[in-house]
Amino acid sequence: MGETSGRTKGGDGALPGSQIELRHIRYVVAAAEFGSFRRAAAALRIQESAISRRIGDLEVRLGVALFVRTSGGVQMTSAGRQFVERGRKALSEINIARTEVSAISRVEDGQLTIGILSSLGSPFLGDLIQAYRQRHGAVRMTFIDGNQTDHGAAIRLRKLDVAFVTGTALWPGCETEELWSEGVFVALPGDHALAERAALDWSDLVAERFIVSHSVPGPEIHDYLVQHLSGLGHHPEIHEHAVGRHNLLSLVALGEGLTLASEGVTTIHVPGVVFRPVVDEALPYSMVWSAQNDNPALRSLLVLAREMSQTEYGSQGSFIFGAPDLSDEPWQSPDPSR
Repeated sequence: MGETSGRTKGGDGALPGSQIELRHIRYVVAAAEFGSFRRAAAALRIQESAISRRIGDLEVRLGVALFVRTSGGVQMTSAGRQFVERGRKALSEINIARTEVSAISRVEDGQLTIGILSSLGSPFLGDLIQAYRQRHGAVRMTFIDGNQTDHGAAIRLRKLDVAFVTGTALWPGCETEELWSEGVFVALPGDHALAERAALDWSDLVAERFIVSHSVPGPEIHDYLVQHLSGLGHHPEIHEHAVGRHNLLSLVALGEGLTLASEGVTTIHVPGVVFRPVVDEALPYSMVWSAQNDNPALRSLLVLAREMSQTEYGSQGSFIFGAPDLSDEPWQSPDPSR
């Protein structure tokens, strides 16, 4: 059915804000390439009259001739050459976009933006990232440090696909699922009196001075210390420093105070620092995402995380450190030279 001039035809293929359809562009480009409406129609498997009529309608709408018709075929006018040059570029971009979107829908390509609070040295998180990379090597993963509040807001705004955080609290507008747990460790100088013990109780720490960083996860560690030590009738002495995780551990080695660390942080080697687990203390970790996020790469990560949580790390998603065998040697920061 032909179009009525002066009014945009509805339906698929219409370019918004214009009366030109994608098929019009394809017909013009094909006619230019073959130099004939007949040969272009044969290549596109449509009737010659359809191409001739559609290109004629287009010329009327544009107010300019794109082709000079001859008995031997068609030749482009100056306006026709300009239109074909632009049309080829437009069709090329559309084809590229279709290929990219199709690949993303199959998770062959795409990207994930991941918010983290714990160290990537965390056994579960590290294994998850490696396993996902092996399955979907073409997906580009970007990692962002941040606090839990910032991560929650970023997920709701679709600036983050998923975040791995401590705790199991429900976040407004987000989905939350607990995956694993880690023991809580105290980082202290190697010559500290408590370093001789294989494991520590909270009661061992009530008189100690602690240090935390201003940056993540310092505020969370601060609140965690207050929560546990205040319950023993002592408000802890906590000093904040504007340093990163590695420099904070260096300050521990210098005797500025103790700090808390997750299992993942204990893989960091800082001379003079040792780690001791807090007995029967486990910190749950959860993944948080938006149910409105239709990123196929995210869906595949969620599936893999659940699989790992239910198999390799126990049916309850628990991978608990901190219930040590007291016959073992005290936990030491790994020495990379060995």
